[in-house]
Amino acid sequence: MKMLIEGKLIDKNEKIAVENPFNNEIIDYVPSGDAEDVKKAISAAAKATKSMKEMSSRKLSRIMYDIHQELKEKHQEISKLISRETGKPIRDSMVEMDRSLQTLLMAAEESKRIYGETIPMDAAIAGRTAFGFTIKIPLGVVAAISPFNYPVNLAIHKIAPALAAKNTVVFKPSTKAPLAALKMAEIMGRHLPDGAVNAITGPGGVLGDQLVTSDQVNKVSFTGSVATGLSIARKAGMKKLTLELGGNDPLIVLDDADIDAAVMGAVGGSYLNAGQVCIGVKRLIVQESVADEFIEQLVSRTQKVKTGDPLDPETDMGPLIDEKAALNVEQSVNDAIQKGAQLLCGGKREGAFFQPTVLDQVEVDMELVQRETFGPVSPVIRVENLDEAIKAANSTPYGLQAGVFTQNIANAKKVVREIEAGSVLINKQPTFRTDNMPFGGFKMSGMGKEGVKYAVEDMTRTKMVVIG
Repeated sequence: MKMLIEGKLIDKNEKIAVENPFNNEIIDYVPSGDAEDVKKAISAAAKATKSMKEMSSRKLSRIMYDIHQELKEKHQEISKLISRETGKPIRDSMVEMDRSLQTLLMAAEESKRIYGETIPMDAAIAGRTAFGFTIKIPLGVVAAISPFNYPVNLAIHKIAPALAAKNTVVFKPSTKAPLAALKMAEIMGRHLPDGAVNAITGPGGVLGDQLVTSDQVNKVSFTGSVATGLSIARKAGMKKLTLELGGNDPLIVLDDADIDAAVMGAVGGSYLNAGQVCIGVKRLIVQESVADEFIEQLVSRTQKVKTGDPLDPETDMGPLIDEKAALNVEQSVNDAIQKGAQLLCGGKREGAFFQPTVLDQVEVDMELVQRETFGPVSPVIRVENLDEAIKAANSTPYGLQAGVFTQNIANAKKVVREIEAGSVLINKQPTFRTDNMPFGGFKMSGMGKEGVKYAVEDMTRTKMVVIG
């Protein structure tokens, strides 16, 4: 695959291999871009802002529908590419493509719904004879930086709202899984003015720094690690920022919960994409009186999770993105066991595969649950009551989403008020997300909101117009 700059596919002599984490085969190579490539892409995007601003909302919406149609025709091809480069089971990759297409349609519609408002000027002494209203105008150039775990959906959550608001984009996908995203960008580029969408690949430090510090870039939308997000915030200057920095999402199970539903939520949320999901279930906080029953069912269902070839439709869970990622999970699990956690199932690694794992007797201060463990692990923290559960849920620096299973409305209201997270879901696991909801966390989980309507709003500036 090649980079896309000003409507042209660009290759480089120096390349980066993209490997299949299931069998370590090289799928393809992408160019290893440098600072000059970033400057060219930013310049192209800046030049294309004029064409985008002059385009009618009706025409832009129609173009986005055309992009949707072409992506839909390539649904299976791109889904397979996602599975090959990430290790994600094919049925989950197909769901990702379904969601991506839906997100694009939402953006196509939202492009026609960017409203200003009238201002009652006569509410102030000086405004008695004036008329006032606001209009929304594009920011200009948006830098979109996305990770490997949802290479198309997370990219489209940045690119589609930016385009809907008539901005241009310089997009940098993860070099661990850039192929499906580059394919998407190439399709978009064919329908839009040259330079409206640019896609560059290469070392994150080099390319990312150039994007973040450029005076021609008006907004940075980033999904990734806390360390990188903090670095972006320090370097960005007077730019708008959306930073989605991951989570350590708790699922609380109270003594009045539907245990079957809670276990299903825990299994689905813990092992989706081998646990490599920012809103994956990272901590299971279970009331002591139902903990044994819950854990028994959790272990039974965990042992039925089928791991294997991501392209096999029967596979429930594939490998992690690479062996290094699996080694990190293994280290965290072993550390917890050494400090007193009880291994109930799983816990073994083979290459990039890590078995779905259940741990009991986990303490809130263990590294496994204090930081984000990006892997298929279900650590159970036992608590005596709701107050203890809320305290445990709030005990980490993260606050993205939280799920609580309870049949008691008073309990539900209390957790909604007191849990420090961007979303609190009652009788749903924190992995639940629809692509139109405002999505983004508190504390070290980041700043700003995604979700098409909310992202579009943040991709604009408000201009005041006064007629005397």
